[in-house]
Amino acid sequence: MASLYLLLPVALLFVALAVALFLWAVRNHQFDDLEKEGQRILFERDESAPDAAEKSNKSTAAEAASSAGDSDDPA
Repeated sequence: MASLYLLLPVALLFVALAVALFLWAVRNHQFDDLEKEGQRILFERDESAPDAAEKSNKSTAAEAASSAGDSDDPA
């Protein structure tokens, strides 16, 4: 019976904390779009493609410049 005086307030505190966290999540729009996160992992956007294209253009330009400067043929 003595443990009940401790466990009952602790349980009520946990319930109050869970309700408070749930209300915070609802107020901060955490549950607005549940489908987006499920689809986001399946359909990845290709945002890194322009960066990769720019890097490849820079590397080919650098290779062309270095190969043009390395020619020691006095033609």
